[in-house]
Amino acid sequence: SSCHRAHASTVGIAKEIPSVSGLLLEKEIFALESTLANPTPPIVAIVGGAKIETKITLLLSLVKLVDHLIIGGGMANTFLFANNKEIGRSICEKDKARLIKKIYDQAKTFNCNIHLPLDLVCAPDLDTNESTSIHDADNCPSNQMILDAGPKTILNIRSILENCSTLIWNGPLGAFETPPFDNATTKTAKVAARLTKAKKLKSVAGGGDTISALKSTSVFNDFTYISNAGGAFLEWLERKPLPGLNVLEGNASS
Repeated sequence: SSCHRAHASTVGIAKEIPSVSGLLLEKEIFALESTLANPTPPIVAIVGGAKIETKITLLLSLVKLVDHLIIGGGMANTFLFANNKEIGRSICEKDKARLIKKIYDQAKTFNCNIHLPLDLVCAPDLDTNESTSIHDADNCPSNQMILDAGPKTILNIRSILENCSTLIWNGPLGAFETPPFDNATTKTAKVAARLTKAKKLKSVAGGGDTISALKSTSVFNDFTYISNAGGAFLEWLERKPLPGLNVLEGNASS
């Protein structure tokens, strides 16, 4: 989980004395390489979370790799806003329209289908006791917030997963920490787990919020692999050089 940082305790010490990877790092790299180095198509990626800013490089990398890109969480609000949809009081990065256009342009070039929520679970505030309502994706009430994906969206995601062979998942589909806004994440996780157990899908997930969200379900151990890393997992997907791995390769060659 720290391979993307040039820490003294990893990179520094490995430059001074002979060093090898630990068993967890070895397991992590073997699992990711065997599943994702040459993934079996069709490939679907689920990317959620609050902000596009922190995942723009990942999104631009994924549209070159996957057949379907499912956008969820708070960043879906920004995509909806860029597509002239009403998002009410939802969190949104309204200044990211040019970035979203770039993502769509790349997706068109590489024949990647981008999927946004079809319907929304909305509430006046992020609170377990708030009354919720379901609206089409272009009709969030002006005084409410989008806090989860709705039932039509869940069914659409299920249909996509059932027709794919590889799943890459990073980020929840809603405000999963506050029930009932964990519904889309939980139900999608159960579909992915069922398909994985039936050997119809290879499923790999990673990232801090993703791990937390999946641990709250009963299917955490049914995925093909769940990475222990957050930022390092994302940078590995983006094919960025990881200092913690590079120094070990240098150690081996010397």
